[in-house]
Amino acid sequence: SRSFRSLAGALGIDMTFTPERLTIARERRGLSRAGLARAAGLAERSVRNYESGASEPSRSSIEALAKALSVPVEFFSGPAIDPLGETAASFRAATKLPAYRRRAALAAGALAAHIAAHFEELFELPTPDVPDLEGYEPEVAAESVRAAWGIGSGPAPNMVHLLEAKGIFVFALAEDCRELDAFSFWRGERPFVMLNTLKSVERGRLDAAHELAHLVLHRHVPEVGKEHEVEAQAFAAAFLLPRDSVLASGSRAAFLADVLHEKAVWQVSATAYTRRLHQLGMITDWQYRTLMIELTKLGYRSGEPNGAIREGSRLIPMLLGELRKEGIGLQALADQLRLGAHDVRSLFFGLA
Repeated sequence: SRSFRSLAGALGIDMTFTPERLTIARERRGLSRAGLARAAGLAERSVRNYESGASEPSRSSIEALAKALSVPVEFFSGPAIDPLGETAASFRAATKLPAYRRRAALAAGALAAHIAAHFEELFELPTPDVPDLEGYEPEVAAESVRAAWGIGSGPAPNMVHLLEAKGIFVFALAEDCRELDAFSFWRGERPFVMLNTLKSVERGRLDAAHELAHLVLHRHVPEVGKEHEVEAQAFAAAFLLPRDSVLASGSRAAFLADVLHEKAVWQVSATAYTRRLHQLGMITDWQYRTLMIELTKLGYRSGEPNGAIREGSRLIPMLLGELRKEGIGLQALADQLRLGAHDVRSLFFGLA
């Protein structure tokens, strides 16, 4: 049968089959090797050999794999897309997350880094400006980052814009990763945040601050554990709701109307604001429980009625706009990356 090398030549692709790309595509779709073999009508041993580089697929096998994985045939050529690794990112409630979902999210992160590397070749992008504050107390670290970035003591600005301005790439978790909140990682000297854009805006801002905490506090941690998640959550609360400002503006009576007013000012969820009041000793245990019961009845535990305006990307639309000026639309960009347009689009979903 005709080999992939011959097929690539016929298509004008000067590349041979890259095994790592098959693994990335399979994991991105949440498939096991056996599942992919069934979907493509191949033997599981063949898929295993293709991924290990022990053998090269035929033309018909490549076409079957491409169809099963919803990727263009060209995807399987080109330089390897480096995987993130199992410990590259932390996932909250990881024990509730199926392994195949975790691998799918990590594969999405690898594709996001692949796209970002392409952008970095084409454009001059902001140099990362993320302080390394490992060992700091979360509250102190949050105050330090605010000071370093000149945010002041008021409500944080658009979190996606802020992260991008400091050289952090922000991409979207696709709809098939909807059970995840967010995760972050470093690729070389470039930090990344993957956000679930299907959540409420207020939840998204908290998730962005939480992942910023990991970038600031845990860059050198080999594997993020529960204690690091607790630190990240404390950092996020302090970053979005600075202690001194909340103490000065928060009502110690903390009636429901006060909470709903202040949560809109700070652009955080009503429950997050209530937890911060309790953490700072501004309300009693009884007041905290009462407020949470009231908020639950009004739907604030499962969503955010009358929420803030969606925070999108400033960087991605700008880059796509510059490409369009050169006649390069989304499909052409996907072709350059040897990806399917739907995979590229999904990483921009809700951001651009």
